[in-house]
Amino acid sequence: MRRLPPLNALRAFEAVVRMGSHADAALQLGVTQGAVSQQIATLEHWLGQALFTKEGRRMVATPMARILAAEVGLSLDRLALAAEAYGRPGVRRILRVSAPTSLAMRWLIPRLARYHAAHPDVEVVVTTVSSLVEDLRGGVDVAIRRGVARTDLWPQHHVVPLLDEVDTLIMSPALFARRPIHAPADVEGHAWLASETRAGDWDGWLEAAGLQHLAGLPRQTFDHFFVTRQAVVDGLGVGIGSLPLLEIDVACGNLMLPLPGIRVPRTGYVALYPRQADPGRLLAGFVDWLAGEAAPAGAMQHKP
Repeated sequence: MRRLPPLNALRAFEAVVRMGSHADAALQLGVTQGAVSQQIATLEHWLGQALFTKEGRRMVATPMARILAAEVGLSLDRLALAAEAYGRPGVRRILRVSAPTSLAMRWLIPRLARYHAAHPDVEVVVTTVSSLVEDLRGGVDVAIRRGVARTDLWPQHHVVPLLDEVDTLIMSPALFARRPIHAPADVEGHAWLASETRAGDWDGWLEAAGLQHLAGLPRQTFDHFFVTRQAVVDGLGVGIGSLPLLEIDVACGNLMLPLPGIRVPRTGYVALYPRQADPGRLLAGFVDWLAGEAAPAGAMQHKP
């Protein structure tokens, strides 16, 4: 027989690490904070070691506890997926996808209607993360992250190349009409809009444009790229944007590319899903669909 730790204690422990606090975990689990603390104590007794250390007024998971919580989260996800597939075959399937905010808003979500039309029994739930937060947490089935397709970076997941990305100069058609940019030097005098989550975009573009000497000029910086994009759409300045994420904005006339020949390659995106427990190839099939949406016409889909 398997010598398993108490499963309710594991569930409470994983929720505390994922949510970042005992109170939030208790709220999610529908129990009291005291009950969560008791479950953590039970698990620590079973393991024979502490799972949290005190930092000021907060209890913080130890590095080993975070590793254990990630394993537990994956196991709970696989258990839930298997139960849905085998225990309730007629029930609508839920597929949870995590993606960086800008990619979700400008690339993934506009395409989901096509997936839902072909898979009416599956409901895709999208959660977003800042591009500064690249870790994988429990509670999602497929994650899209910026990175390269190296399995050693995510050893517990299939890693599938998804999108290549390039940066180029973006501006609104209205601003171009008032003050056009026909050559790289024309950017001088415009307001430069930048994003904390995409540090280095302007420096890379200026180098590619042969304008390194302008790198010290001031920029208006926002915390997230989707805020910067909106400011560019509103004609408040010029920015550096990525393709293919902004192709929908260019096609709709919200944005234009004044110097499309100057492009800076960036690290692209990969799709990740657990190596175990994929009944009916739900996750692999969704990743195949993602790859098909991203690939040029005629490109082969991923087959794990």
